[in-house]
Amino acid sequence: MTCCAPIDVQAALGDAGQPGSSLAEIRLASRDLGDGTRQTDLSVPGVHCAACIAAVERTLRKLPGIEAARVNLSMKRVAVTWRTPDGTPPDLIGALRGIGYEAHLFAIERDARDPELARLVKALALAGFCAMNIMMLSVSVWAGADASSRKAFHLISALLALPALLYSGRIFYTSAWSALRHGRTNMDVPISIGVSLAFALSLYDTLHNAPHAYFDAATSLLFFLLIGRTLDHVMRERARSAVAGLARLAPAGATTIRDGQPLYVPVCEIEPGAVVLVAAGERIPVDGAVEQGTSELDRSLVSGESAPRKVAPGEAVQAGVMNLTGPLTVRATARAEDSFLAEMVRMMEAAEGGRARYRRLADRAAALYSPVVHTLALLSFMGWLVATGDWHVSVTIAIAVLIITCPCALGLAVPIVQVVAARRLFESGIMVKDGSALERLAEIDGVAFDKTGTLTLGRPTLVNADEVAPAALRIAQGMAMGSRHPAARAIVGAAAQRVDDVPAFDLIEEVPGLGLEGQLGDDTYRLGRSHWAVGRSGPDDAPTAASISVLGRDGEPLATFVLEDRVRRDARETVDGLKRQGLAVEILSGDRAPVVEALALRLGIRDFAAGLLPAEKVARVAAHEAAGRKVMMVGDGLNDAPALSAAYVSMAPATAADIGRNAADFVFLNESLSAVTDAIEISRRSRRLVLQNFALAVGYNALAVPVAVLGYVTPLVAAVAMSLSSIIVVANAMRLSPAREAA
Repeated sequence: MTCCAPIDVQAALGDAGQPGSSLAEIRLASRDLGDGTRQTDLSVPGVHCAACIAAVERTLRKLPGIEAARVNLSMKRVAVTWRTPDGTPPDLIGALRGIGYEAHLFAIERDARDPELARLVKALALAGFCAMNIMMLSVSVWAGADASSRKAFHLISALLALPALLYSGRIFYTSAWSALRHGRTNMDVPISIGVSLAFALSLYDTLHNAPHAYFDAATSLLFFLLIGRTLDHVMRERARSAVAGLARLAPAGATTIRDGQPLYVPVCEIEPGAVVLVAAGERIPVDGAVEQGTSELDRSLVSGESAPRKVAPGEAVQAGVMNLTGPLTVRATARAEDSFLAEMVRMMEAAEGGRARYRRLADRAAALYSPVVHTLALLSFMGWLVATGDWHVSVTIAIAVLIITCPCALGLAVPIVQVVAARRLFESGIMVKDGSALERLAEIDGVAFDKTGTLTLGRPTLVNADEVAPAALRIAQGMAMGSRHPAARAIVGAAAQRVDDVPAFDLIEEVPGLGLEGQLGDDTYRLGRSHWAVGRSGPDDAPTAASISVLGRDGEPLATFVLEDRVRRDARETVDGLKRQGLAVEILSGDRAPVVEALALRLGIRDFAAGLLPAEKVARVAAHEAAGRKVMMVGDGLNDAPALSAAYVSMAPATAADIGRNAADFVFLNESLSAVTDAIEISRRSRRLVLQNFALAVGYNALAVPVAVLGYVTPLVAAVAMSLSSIIVVANAMRLSPAREAA
């Protein structure tokens, strides 16, 4: 994909993003991988299960020229690698349409809404409303209503069940029909058959004034299944939002110089060698090198450090980095699709795609569910028809088998524990963004921490304020009040508690990468790097673990300000607790080695790595995975986003950048790092409850199915048994207690 695909593909191609895109449009939207190989990314909204993934990949790989096809279930995207002699792409969209999947060119939408979630929530609400009201009417029938009242209640139940089946049930009907129409089957087929037969037989019995009807069974079945499907959709949407959020850092266009004149063009049209003008407050559009100008850049996307870094002519800059203080002229060295930012997006997508291959136990069981249930219900119908000759009894038993084998308890075994665990985590100040991450968190054997903003708060504080003369503190505050530099804000915050008035400077100028210069009468004051402020090297030039700012007047030093980032509360206790649990702990940071080493020594962490770029962090995480280890990454910066996505499981503080929060599986809200140990504890207890729920669900089916096949269960009893199994699973999940209470 390219970081500017929404502009290039959608605007330049017009209708290319719609089903039916021509082969020429597909080729234009594809990415050149070299040696004549190209990659095309397609969006396939209809993919929602393991069977869908297998069908899509198998169909595409049969086409001539296809080298690889891989589905990313979270993104609903399939990446197709192809190479043909004449460069004409295979008919990818036509092939997918032939097996019932509509597809179009993939593009990350910057302001994308989620209509599918709204549709699922509406369907769930309607099914729940209808099911609850029908159950209330059923209670009256069970209580012994007379024949006329019973028929009236059944007719009202039919009217209530009809909208639930037509609106809520269409989610399953559409999927089932698409599969059957193309000679396939999936889990929605037996569900659709069971619901339809239960409604049809209930309507027949109501019109003939039979004593029982099973509208409650049909609607309850839809309600419980929609709960699981909605939760699953929410989890996958989190992954899509992380990638989309990172792509938003790419500007839509940039100002270039053509024929000596400035011209604003889409970022996709910028070629290597083009000259780009970047004003203060704008993001760098493509990778390049500075030709003119000096400025400070917010490079947190690259290094994770909040402190701006000075750049001058000849230095390299990366796409997505924010230009803070001065205009720059940059010569592009790469296209937008090959930029640093595009590489980060691809790393996140690759990590998410790899994660999608690991299906839960319930997903693997679902592959056998459909054919087994079909066969079992059909054999029950035929056996009873031969034995009794009564079609009504045979159909009733077949429906009971379909309903009682409904995987509601199995489907709720994981999601309901996730819901309860999410509440318990929230009570401990932790938000869970991906329910499946609870399972992975319980299996980790190591934790990797970022430094700035994670082990520390990312907010420097003045640690020697009491040692600075009040007069110097007043001058420093007056100079720093208008600056947004983290060091300046720390000085202002400390000075505000100790001085009452500040001098009014005639002129204050911020010099990128050096500090602040102010004019007060005939004196010139400088606050910043010592070699600039006082004309000679000082403490700030040494490889210390603290940041140093020097205040000078006409080249004479007045004060030295020592700034340190505050370590998070309970950081040492958290590290010690993780070690006691047998977990390996390390630091992966983009900061300077002396700073990282000092913090590691303070927290008792032996393993650490400093000066890491985002790709290097991902490489460290991948090395752990290759060695068979399962590591949790805890980070906060934009540069941590790929590593957070690639890690086995991830966590970020609420103060993290938006991309970091979106990429993480967990977000903790308070300043204490105890959230890490709390989350691990809750996840491990959640895993035990999930396994217990699986055992309860399997045990229920092992007991209920033979009884239903033998004819001892009506559809009504089957619906009640199904509900009871679900209630038992829910009750077991509610036993999960908060981390503090359990401790």
